Amino acid sequence: MSPNPAAHASNPITHALRLARETLPPMHPAGRPFVAGGVVATVLLRRLSKPLGTLAGLTTLATAAFFREPRRVPPTRDGLAIAAADGLVSLIEEASPPPELGLPAEPRMRVSVFLSVFDVHVQRVPAAGVIERIAYRPGKFLSADLDKASDDNERNSVLLRTPDGHELVVVQIAGLVARRIVCQVAEGDKVSAGQTYGLIRFGSRVDLYLPPGSRVLVSKGQRTIGGETPLAELPSSKD
Repeated sequence: MSPNPAAHASNPITHALRLARETLPPMHPAGRPFVAGGVVATVLLRRLSKPLGTLAGLTTLATAAFFREPRRVPPTRDGLAIAAADGLVSLIEEASPPPELGLPAEPRMRVSVFLSVFDVHVQRVPAAGVIERIAYRPGKFLSADLDKASDDNERNSVLLRTPDGHELVVVQIAGLVARRIVCQVAEGDKVSAGQTYGLIRFGSRVDLYLPPGSRVLVSKGQRTIGGETPLAELPSSKD
């Protein structure tokens, strides 16, 4: 006989656990080794000193929060480029895409989103399409909110082509304390708007280069929600 849903609903412990699962965001797999190490350190330090154990436990909780990967629901409207990251819109300007992608050195509208250590740090695909090219370039670790961070810092660039033939370039940029860029897609992969494709650890920035004719929908200083906030309207047809 199948379990009675009403019985589960009337059980306060089961109900509380279900609410916790729905409220607390899951953790990105890249964070599991750090959290596991933090748990071990907490147990060992607590045997030596209760204050040290408490501090280690709080640090472990903060680490788990950093690697959170909340579920997001992208807009159903077609023809949008959505935010690739949570954060603050720090720059809206024309700039040439990263040269390592081999694209023409012609300026395109670029929207930069700065992520503080308190923001969700997974990156999400800005539109459905196919990954055409991925290019990693080592570099400096300047503060990610500086203009020159796009040019000088370590970065990983992804060229995405939408079903309408539009090219979108999304760039993960390391920041002042970031030392690891994770990219989980490969060239040729078909991706969906809003799906997680990467992660930058501990402070960073994400640039989105738009195709000509796009209309930016955000303003400098506005906060974005990765996988949900529309950043721009794409042209109705490829130019």
